[in-house]
Amino acid sequence: MKEMTPTLEWLSNPEVFRVNREDAHSDHCFYENMNDLIYEDHMPLKQSLNGKWRFSYAKNSDLRIADFYKMDYDCSEFDYIEVPGHIQLQGYDRNQYINTMYPWDGHDELRPPHISKSYNPVASYVTFFTLKKELQNKPVVLSFQGVETAFYVWVNGEFVGYSEDTFTPSEFEITKYLVDGENKLAVEVYKRSSASWIEDQDFWRFSGIFREVYLYAKPSTHIEDLFIKTDLDGTYKKAVLKTTLKMSGNMNTYVTATLVGNDYELNLGNYESKEELEIDNHIEDIRLWSAEDPYLYTLLLKVYNKENNLVEIVPYKVGFRKFELRDKIMYLNGKRILFKGVNRHEFSCTKGRAITKEEMLWDIQFLKQHNINSVRTSHYPNQSLWYRLCDEYGIYLIDETNLESHGSWQKMGECEPSWNIPGNLPEWKAVVLDRAESMLERDKNHPSILIWSCGNESYAGENILAMTEYFHKKDDSRLVHYEGVFWNREYDDISDMESRMYAKPADIEEYLTNEPKKPFISCEYMHAMGNSLGGMHLYAELEDKYEMYQGGFIWDYIDQAVLTINKNGKKVFAYGGDFDDRATDYCFCTDGIIYSDRTISPKVQEVKYLYQNVKIKPDTTGVTIKNQNLFISTKDYEFVYQVKKNGVLIYEISFYANVKAGEEKHILIELPNCMDNGEYAYNVSMKLRKDTLWAKKGHEVAFGQMIHKKEEDVKEDSSGNKEFRVVHGDINIGIYGNDFSAMFSKQEGGIISLCYNGKEHITRVPKTTFWRATTDNDRGNKHDLRLGLWQIAGMHQNAIDFKMEETSDSVTLTYRYLVLAMPKVEQTVIYTVRIDGSVQVQLEFDGAENLPELPTFGLNLKLKEEYNQFRYYGYGPEENYIDRNQGARLGIFESNAKDNMSKYLIPQECGNRTNVRWLEVTNEKKEGLRFTYDVAPFEFSVLPYSANELENAMHMEELPESQYTWVRILAKQMGVGGDDSWGAMVHEEYRIPSNEKIGISFFIQNV
Repeated sequence: MKEMTPTLEWLSNPEVFRVNREDAHSDHCFYENMNDLIYEDHMPLKQSLNGKWRFSYAKNSDLRIADFYKMDYDCSEFDYIEVPGHIQLQGYDRNQYINTMYPWDGHDELRPPHISKSYNPVASYVTFFTLKKELQNKPVVLSFQGVETAFYVWVNGEFVGYSEDTFTPSEFEITKYLVDGENKLAVEVYKRSSASWIEDQDFWRFSGIFREVYLYAKPSTHIEDLFIKTDLDGTYKKAVLKTTLKMSGNMNTYVTATLVGNDYELNLGNYESKEELEIDNHIEDIRLWSAEDPYLYTLLLKVYNKENNLVEIVPYKVGFRKFELRDKIMYLNGKRILFKGVNRHEFSCTKGRAITKEEMLWDIQFLKQHNINSVRTSHYPNQSLWYRLCDEYGIYLIDETNLESHGSWQKMGECEPSWNIPGNLPEWKAVVLDRAESMLERDKNHPSILIWSCGNESYAGENILAMTEYFHKKDDSRLVHYEGVFWNREYDDISDMESRMYAKPADIEEYLTNEPKKPFISCEYMHAMGNSLGGMHLYAELEDKYEMYQGGFIWDYIDQAVLTINKNGKKVFAYGGDFDDRATDYCFCTDGIIYSDRTISPKVQEVKYLYQNVKIKPDTTGVTIKNQNLFISTKDYEFVYQVKKNGVLIYEISFYANVKAGEEKHILIELPNCMDNGEYAYNVSMKLRKDTLWAKKGHEVAFGQMIHKKEEDVKEDSSGNKEFRVVHGDINIGIYGNDFSAMFSKQEGGIISLCYNGKEHITRVPKTTFWRATTDNDRGNKHDLRLGLWQIAGMHQNAIDFKMEETSDSVTLTYRYLVLAMPKVEQTVIYTVRIDGSVQVQLEFDGAENLPELPTFGLNLKLKEEYNQFRYYGYGPEENYIDRNQGARLGIFESNAKDNMSKYLIPQECGNRTNVRWLEVTNEKKEGLRFTYDVAPFEFSVLPYSANELENAMHMEELPESQYTWVRILAKQMGVGGDDSWGAMVHEEYRIPSNEKIGISFFIQNV
């Protein structure tokens, strides 16, 4: 260990990133006796230092208390802060969210590696500890699992070391600094250093000690590091287990190795200890690891002294698997792999990146429950526990180095790498290689990791190429990923695969049909910002079409919104800019498929369906089951076959089917003879037969549905109602029948009253709607600028013509509206009131030339707030759109206006349903209106707010107290899109051309 005098100059020197820091090593646990092998969280040789620490904050180094670490400095006046945790979420500094820009842009004129002198928050931590008994009289190491961004360490007033790299452990040997009894540990953390230039990730810019801190002691002979490699022969049944140990301490010992599985134990031999020990074993009939069957053995290493006394035990979970690139295709255990993935930030709305074990368990179970088989650790190594969970539950990982320098080469969307880092600059080479090494050395034994990533969006150059060369040399069992070569093909060798961000389906096909050199993955696709993920099926359809297309990773997993208290004392979710943080990228941090409080967004419905490995196609004789799993059959699942007529269950049967991996079978089912007129839904659900780690028995894994219609629905006989009279007023037309009445205004241009059993349902004349509250994707592609005239068209309509026709049992009232003056655009609404009390509504738009596409077309009704319950027969249960309804199913579902408001951080279009046959909107007494389709099913939404109210709010809490229920009955709404959120249009097939005729016809009646 070097004796060095700490200096603040290290902060701005990229060549100083570790002082006295121990070499990175595997994340194994170790014990002194067998009884201690409870679980990794209970290691007696480990002493946690988590908890409340003394704390002092300063805006910059000049204002800090420089001598706080000294033994004679009294820290009793310091505040307390929780470790682990970010200082910004505990009342210090400020929260700032930013994407590609550097956070000091506009504040300081800086170039790498320089940092601001005026603003560089300093967090001074102090804690006191007494070494517990198990650690005494042994070498002791101090371990920081994650500190952002750079920090200095003192023990008992003596300088111990310095480290950078926020997301991998920093460890220091502190034995010689310890004293009997109480010890003082002081840590000085700087928010910014030269490391900040290469940690420009798209996230909140926090700082502090945000992962656990602990001490550990080493036995007299200690396995410092182990590297476990598995290889398989051509049959994928025989394995080679190669284990390399690095040992320290007394070498007058020996090591025994045992492989343990379920009802399995294999002695792998005894070996004399030495500083580097290699153990090779050939193993027959091995059970393989995969995400589908994440079977783990335990490699049990025991160190004995010459008296045969146990000195140390190291257990490590081993998964036997082989990941390889053959003929330009990636294979796992001999099978072509598909990544059905997400990018995942570590995030909690209350703790930021200091996430808990409970949150990680929720995450891993969510992934498994929704058919997500892979994760890219965007854009840094995660907590070690996450990798253990992915091993145990079965998740494929791209493990990504903590490297991102987006702001150094991309400005305002343009590629401009004139001062890009790390590039080819020699002073940055060692630090990026250190980050690669720190990640690999800690994580190398996890079977869940299939791919190493050189980082994210750091352009390209010799330094990143050196990272790939390091990965390949150190670990030949994995591939290397790096998307940045897309921007500079001179360094194409950096990545073993073609990896692109937000390439559209057509772009991917262009690559795959033009002599591709590498397999393709979308390391980021389907930007899930707000109401998004439209058109995801277009990517999924590439999986079977092109072998070299091997899936992708949705951006991203969780909204990064911070739970805070607003000025009214209310808990609210905040995003960039809400803390007066400038520069900021505002709500761009809210692009997850789950909300920041870990509730599930409706977008997940589509993800789960498109990612399911078993494709199910019911028909009138049974069901075809196509098992696209690579390794497991369907024997552990129960299939439930249901037949529903007009949404009502008429038949159900359960059965079992053993369809092997990669096979397809048609299962004959004796079904009822459905001869009556009506609409029949044949549904097959695949469910767990027993509890698993990640879900309970009965959890639905996959489903399929087929719709079959027998003739047309028979219209109800309306002749039973005899009373029917029309009152012709000068301005109003009144129509009266048994228990109903309706009134139409020539002046106001539409229906002004509709009463059933004496209850009024109309508050204002319904208007044609052409507009929706803009989504995040809409705003990104300038939808509001291009299509804004349709908002005006929906708000201001003028009735220019009125006609009325009467028969003995109906009255038809036709209104012609001017909806745009320049250019002149007109449309028609026809109401037909029948003797049975039903009202047929027909909307007709003839189309107009030289206008942008329509966002939507239908009728907007403003009902009293009490009518806030709804039940419908259509696609559900979650919101869906014409480009995001593959995962929806036809059925009868119910909800209410409040719950139908999706919790997107910025209020926007939400709550839509497609292919709807009928809708009932009622109060709690079940009084209300029923809307039934006429010619074709419609779309609808029932919400507590109008599109204009949603449009005008930037946060949920800005919405007023609900006064009405807004019901929209739509012929069609354009898709929501989602290829990206900064310009990508909704795919053409999901738009509504303005120059074509569009209409809708439906009935309103009493429930």
